[in-house]
Amino acid sequence: MAKVIDILPELTGEEMVYVQGLINDWDDEKARTFASVYRTRRRDPQLILILAIVGLLGIAGVQRFVTNQIGMGLLYFFTVGLCYIGTIIDLVNYQRLAFEYNQKVANEVATITR
Repeated sequence: MAKVIDILPELTGEEMVYVQGLINDWDDEKARTFASVYRTRRRDPQLILILAIVGLLGIAGVQRFVTNQIGMGLLYFFTVGLCYIGTIIDLVNYQRLAFEYNQKVANEVATITR
């Protein structure tokens, strides 16, 4: 049984619990393979926060492009972050944006790894 804290110590909170639920009954080798792929694809919540600040000060929507929300990124870009309101909401909810993206990535990687 693999422990997520051993193979992905950078995870915290909800993300750690979610990934542990995915790899709970896997052997160590499978879990390490998952960790190496997942680590390269996941987005750090701090990166999303920084990109939302960049969106507020300059290029609106960049945080949405990084989380593969291309349509929302274009909408934010052409409407200046929905007149800054959407960008401010993203500043407040940056952890949720990162978690939702990382959750999708974890599911994809788990499917590949199995």
